[in-house]
Amino acid sequence: MTTIFWLIIAILVFDFVLERVLDYLNTTRWSDQVPLELKGIYDEEKYRKQQAYSKVNHRFGMLTSSFSFLLIMAMLYFQGFALVNAWALSVSENPILSAMVFFGILILASDILNTPFSLYSTFVIEEKFGFNKTSLKTFILDKLKAWILGGLIGGGLMALIIWIYTKTGENFWLWVWLVISGFSIFMAMFYSSLIVPLFNKQTPLEDGELKSAINEFATKVGFKLDNIFVIDGSKRSTKANAYFTGLGSKKRIVLYDTLIKDMEIPELVAVLAHEIGHYKKKHIIWSLILGILQTGLMLYIFSLVIDSPELSQALGVDKAYFHIGLIAFGILYSPLSSIIGIGMNIFSRKNEYEADEFAAKNYSAEPLATALKKLSVNNLSNLRPHPAYVFVHYSHPTLLQRLNAMQKNT
Repeated sequence: MTTIFWLIIAILVFDFVLERVLDYLNTTRWSDQVPLELKGIYDEEKYRKQQAYSKVNHRFGMLTSSFSFLLIMAMLYFQGFALVNAWALSVSENPILSAMVFFGILILASDILNTPFSLYSTFVIEEKFGFNKTSLKTFILDKLKAWILGGLIGGGLMALIIWIYTKTGENFWLWVWLVISGFSIFMAMFYSSLIVPLFNKQTPLEDGELKSAINEFATKVGFKLDNIFVIDGSKRSTKANAYFTGLGSKKRIVLYDTLIKDMEIPELVAVLAHEIGHYKKKHIIWSLILGILQTGLMLYIFSLVIDSPELSQALGVDKAYFHIGLIAFGILYSPLSSIIGIGMNIFSRKNEYEADEFAAKNYSAEPLATALKKLSVNNLSNLRPHPAYVFVHYSHPTLLQRLNAMQKNT
C-alpha cells in the first residue's frame, strides 16, 4: 500500500465527509412552518409536501452515497481493480481490448448494483410524491439503450484515445484533446437531433397563439428561430423544464409538454426569452470553450504521470497500464476538478442572472417571475438551501436570489 494509495483514500474520505457536512447544513434549513420569505410562493400544504420530499431524498441520498463510498473503498482495500484487470488481461493482452473489457466490467457491474436504487427512487419516491410517469417497460428500455450508447460512443472514444496513446507517445494529450474537443462540438450541435430521439419524441411546436407570440418576440430581439420543439417529458415525469441546444443553424429551443400544460402563454414566452438570452449573451459558446480548456488542462496533467508505475501500483497492479492509471489519476485529480467545478458554477449562476435580466428587459419581468415560481413549486424545489451548499453545487441561483435580482434590475 503505497503513499499514492493512502492519498487516494484520504481524498475519497475528505470528499465523502464534506458532502455529508453540506447535506447536514441543508437539514438545518428545514422548517415546520412556511418561512416568511416563502409566503406567497408556497402555501402551507404544498410546503409541507416539499419538506417531506426533501427529507425523504436526504435519507435516500445518505444511503446511496454511503453505499457508493463503501463500494469504492472495498475495491481499493481488497484490490478489486487489480482483480478486474486480471480478468481483462485473461481475455486479451491487447491494450485496447483489455481496457474495453476492464471498463465494460466496471461500468456494467456498477450499473447493475445501482439499479435497485434507481428503481426505488423512480417507482417509490417519485411515485409517492406524484412525479413518476415512467413505466417499467420504459425504465428497462432506457437502461438497454444507455448500455448500447455507452458501449458504442464511450467505448469507441476510449479505444481511439488508447490507440492515439500507443502511436504518439508523450504528446498524445494534444491529439486526444483535439479529438475530444471535436466530439464535444459535434455533440453540442447534434445531440438533440441524434441522441434525444432515441429516448423521447420531439415534435415541432404547432402553429397557434403560442408559436406566434414566440416568433414575435424572437423577431423583436433579432433572433433567428426556425426550430421550436415540444418534447414528451410527461412520458417519464410530471416535472417541467425547457432548454436551449445546438449551435448555428442547428440551434433549437425545446419545451417540455408538461411546461406548456402548466403555464400561460406570457410565462412560456418569458421562459423562452430567458433561453434566448443565453444565446444572445454568448453563454453557450463560452461554456463550451471553458469546458474544452478544462479538458486540455486535465489531459496535459494526465500526460505527465500516465507512464508512472506508481499510479497502477496504488491500485494493486505492478505494471503500468493506461486504464489502471486513468482510474487512479481520476481520483487524484478530483480535488482540482471540484475547485474548477465550483468556479464553473459561479460562472453559470452569473449567466443565469444575465439571461433573467435579458428576458425582463426585452420582454417582461412579471411573467418570468411567476413562471419561475410555478416551476419551483410544481417540482417541489428546495427554495432555502444552505448558502454553502449553493456555493459548491448550484449551477443556478436560488429562486429567491433570482427574484431579488430581477426586482433590482427592473
